[in-house]
Amino acid sequence: MKLAPHLHRIGNDIVAAYLIVTDDGVTVVDAGLPGHYGDLVRELKSLGLTPADVKGVVLTHGDSDHIGFAERLRRDHGVPVYVHEADAERARSGEKGKVEMPPMKLGPTVGFFAYALRKRAMPTKYVTEVVEVHDGDVLELPGSPVIVGMPGHSAGSIAVYSALADAVFVGDALTTRHVLTGRAGLQPAPFTDDPAEALDSLDRLSGLQASWVLPGHGTPWRGSPADVAAEVRKGGAA
Repeated sequence: MKLAPHLHRIGNDIVAAYLIVTDDGVTVVDAGLPGHYGDLVRELKSLGLTPADVKGVVLTHGDSDHIGFAERLRRDHGVPVYVHEADAERARSGEKGKVEMPPMKLGPTVGFFAYALRKRAMPTKYVTEVVEVHDGDVLELPGSPVIVGMPGHSAGSIAVYSALADAVFVGDALTTRHVLTGRAGLQPAPFTDDPAEALDSLDRLSGLQASWVLPGHGTPWRGSPADVAAEVRKGGAA
């Protein structure tokens, strides 16, 4: 689905991934679930492109519902997969600490896990090889993505900023649809390692100039990144 010039989304409000599309090729931000590979191929085909036009996958963190088809692109097409050094092992093996079980409602929770199974979430396709990135890096990929460290959801969570796409991709630094309760609106994401640190990290978005704030779960949000931290804190208190 085209959101704006240079900016496309695949998946849906349950799990989403994004494409930065340029004349030099495509950067994929997050890789959803393994079954989203078909969505990726169809979206590329609608643009007259193929997976060979993907120049890199940038992961906002190493959780299983974000690394989905990354290994397939790496293995079959030689596409490098970028992840923050603090989440490199998470992407390679799933290793992470325990988090408290968040509140949930039956319908949305069942819907989330049913969708994940339809998109072949099990078994998880971990990424064999990754390229480690750091806060402040500007990657030599289409859209010149900038790495913004956003620790909290995981130690290596990042936002990915592209001035060309007029967007900041935030992964699970926040959500606009809680996958376990169905509640809509800007709010903290569930399954977060350190909720307080995650909220503090949102202040790092305030200096970015973009029209889109794009989470891994929920509807795309139109508005200034400068307003995000206050809105998410308000949503978390509601």
